[in-house]
Amino acid sequence: MAPSLLLASSCLLLASVVTAKVCNDYTGHGVDAAWSAKDVPIMVLMPMNESALMSSISQGIEPAVQLAIRHIRESGNYSFSLITKIYDTECDNAKGLRAFFDAICYGPKHLMIFGGVCPSVTSIIAESLGGWNLVQLSFAATTPVLADKKKYPNFFRTVPSDNAVNPAVVKFLNYYNWSRVGTLTQDVQRFSEVRNDLTSELEKANIQIADTESFSNDPCVNVKKLKDNDVRIIIGQFDENLASKVFCCAYNLNMYGSKYQWIIPGWYQGNWWEQANSTNCTTKKLLTAMEGYISVDFEPLSAKRKKGISRRTPQEYELEYTREREQKGVEASKFHGFAYDGIWVIAETLKSVMKLLQKRHDMYHNMTVDDREVGKMVLDVMNETNFFGVTGQVMFRNGERMGTIKFTQFQGKCEVKVGEYNAIADVLDLINNTIRFQGVEPPKDQTIVHQQRRDISVPLYSILSTITILGMLMAGGFLFFNIKNRNHRLIKMSSPYMNNLIILGGMLSYASIFLFGLDGSFVSDKVFETLCTVRTWILIVGYTTAFGAMFAKTWRVHAIFKNVKMKKKIIKDQKLLIIVGGMLLIDLCILICWQIVDPLKRTVEKYSLEADPQGRDIAIRPFLEHCENTHMTIWLGIVYAYKGLLMLFGCFLAWETRNVSIPALNDSKYIGMSVYNVGIMCIIGAAVSFLTRDQPNVQFCIVALVIIFCSTITLCLVFVPKLITMRTNPDAATQNRRLKFTQNQKKDDSKTSTSVTSVNQTNTSRLDTLQTDNHSLRMRITELDKELEEVTMQLQDTPEKTPYIKQNHYQDVNNILSIRNFTDGKDGEKSVLKNHLEQKPQAQWGSMDPSRINRGPLEDINSPEHIQRRLSLQLPILHHAYLPSIGGVDASCSPTSSPASSPRHRQHMPPSYRVMVSGL
Repeated sequence: MAPSLLLASSCLLLASVVTAKVCNDYTGHGVDAAWSAKDVPIMVLMPMNESALMSSISQGIEPAVQLAIRHIRESGNYSFSLITKIYDTECDNAKGLRAFFDAICYGPKHLMIFGGVCPSVTSIIAESLGGWNLVQLSFAATTPVLADKKKYPNFFRTVPSDNAVNPAVVKFLNYYNWSRVGTLTQDVQRFSEVRNDLTSELEKANIQIADTESFSNDPCVNVKKLKDNDVRIIIGQFDENLASKVFCCAYNLNMYGSKYQWIIPGWYQGNWWEQANSTNCTTKKLLTAMEGYISVDFEPLSAKRKKGISRRTPQEYELEYTREREQKGVEASKFHGFAYDGIWVIAETLKSVMKLLQKRHDMYHNMTVDDREVGKMVLDVMNETNFFGVTGQVMFRNGERMGTIKFTQFQGKCEVKVGEYNAIADVLDLINNTIRFQGVEPPKDQTIVHQQRRDISVPLYSILSTITILGMLMAGGFLFFNIKNRNHRLIKMSSPYMNNLIILGGMLSYASIFLFGLDGSFVSDKVFETLCTVRTWILIVGYTTAFGAMFAKTWRVHAIFKNVKMKKKIIKDQKLLIIVGGMLLIDLCILICWQIVDPLKRTVEKYSLEADPQGRDIAIRPFLEHCENTHMTIWLGIVYAYKGLLMLFGCFLAWETRNVSIPALNDSKYIGMSVYNVGIMCIIGAAVSFLTRDQPNVQFCIVALVIIFCSTITLCLVFVPKLITMRTNPDAATQNRRLKFTQNQKKDDSKTSTSVTSVNQTNTSRLDTLQTDNHSLRMRITELDKELEEVTMQLQDTPEKTPYIKQNHYQDVNNILSIRNFTDGKDGEKSVLKNHLEQKPQAQWGSMDPSRINRGPLEDINSPEHIQRRLSLQLPILHHAYLPSIGGVDASCSPTSSPASSPRHRQHMPPSYRVMVSGL
């Protein structure tokens, strides 16, 4: 209680002590004659001065009080008449205490006090009633403070307390299944008390209070907080002056309509939005925001057409009250029915107490009862009050009226009653089809959030799965082709086992697409978490298997053809398998460590709320499932670094072997193209996939297309050229090999040739011997080539010595050609050139046409025969002696032929020239 109230109460008690001798004695030990008098005085306390606050209530009460006294007298059931004496409190604490003190001291001895309108004055007087053995019955004091029976034990009221609406509100909330609310309270004691009691009631009913806001003057900040906390059902406690500000803020924040429900006090004056509008919102805006609010207040008159204790229905009483009020020319008061029933409560109480006193007197003639005992009797009798009045059933529970609470709704500039709550029966009765919500259904107590998984579209998954299946069928076709033709020279030289690994890696990569498309809409959370690991393993192992096999093949070509020491180089497929296995072992080490240390787990990423596309009163909260772990960046960095180094190594090998032009052996050009395409697509795919991680359809589409493109391109570049070659020219590989390596060997001996991909281990010692002999003969060839060059120069300078040269050096030339033929042949096989020389030695070197003998020297030197002889000697010299020194490769070890050895050159060369060059 405020200090001023305590001071006033203390003054009242002090005054009662000082004036105890002159005031009426309310503490006597005997029953006063007032209890047996015909006229029973009743003290009435209320503000009557028109300038006083709440005086309009009192002015409308007096006609109801007089009407009740008349009806009591007319009923004939009471042996006494009530006499009321009104004392004006002027709604002022000091004046109210003075009026009460004067009534106690100078007025008749009042058996009860009726009245109490202003909360502050009423609370002061009610607190001191115990010292006077008096009971007060109020008809208008609704403040919850007076409900404290420890402090105000002698206080009753026929009007329900402000707290009485809270059980009704809870019942109303339960009716519409609203389990989440927010409160907005004016920072005044009266409203704070109501809110505190409401909080207790809500907790008992398991209704969540999402937010509690209090304000003093500007409620907009608090209203916005309610909106931010997604409060849809708002219970307000504020007066009409601030109600206009609240609804103006609600209008500006769009907190009205079908999504919100406001519940406010129902005791505002009519058209309060016009009288109390101090905002910058127009009346139209206020009415728009106010539309549909629910107001809760006590029922001033019962709606039941039932005759009560006065033998009148509430409607009949209202007509009489209206006539009485109009005769006196006063405004109606909403508390007149409670005042009317209050007089009846006093009459019933006095009647019952008098009967008890009379009964005791009859039993005990000499027994006396003091005022304290009479006061207790009055309290007990009032708590047992139970009759039907004009305001409904009149009952008290701990001094509080168990009344009827009405619900009204603001509909089109007026309030319409939509239901009522009977506190005695604890029943909520809503009038059918009277509540009109702004939407098709009552508002939700909060935004209904539908968790919506951002899953992969089924049509998209079906399309990409179909493409993947086609890719796997293509890979299966390549596998069938590779196995079926594994003994064919073209396929055998390209390492069919490595080709199988390439196909296997491609098929594993294809298979990972099916797993990447499975999310929570297809599988459970536990299965999804398992798929996170499985699909990662499959993709990584598939990539390493495919490209590891390709790079191993390229490494073998590089190791053989970059063997500058001309030593024997035997690299079998088993060694290549070991290399691929080592790469896979590194992958397994990384993956196992990843799985043990920081395994992939299912994580859910939730996004901000989105409006329902169908316009329903719900919100969509998208969520997306990811496969992540704590140190995802580190593990991906390790994998990317390893795969990147592997790809760089493959690029290096492809570049180094770019000039090895044996299609059956060398895939460097296609590997380079594959690495280029795969690298570019992986970089683009990884970047776009990271940027679209919140769009699963786009991300899955990009990842799937990148895998499909890379796998398909790789397989096609490796196998399509072989397939085309096998289709168009099955012997092209063999022919090309003979032209590149040993153009003089016969076709029937090609199966015994030394293959780059497979060398017969039984011929190893023989090859070593042949290579040693080959080296010695090359040195001899070089010496003889120099000698031939000298002879050729002499031949050019002294044409007359030609016969001598022809005769003396024929044997040397033959030796040179024989040696060369030995170095090119296998197992003593004779070259075409040697056969040609043995068949026609005389025609070319030993004989002279008689017609040429008579020619002159110069003419003989420039004759076609001499030119042919010089060319036949010089071309071998140039080929064998000079081409190796400028980068050419001889026929014994190089796949690169001289230009003259190609079929195109041989076709346009004279016969004798062609024979000589082909022997090279």
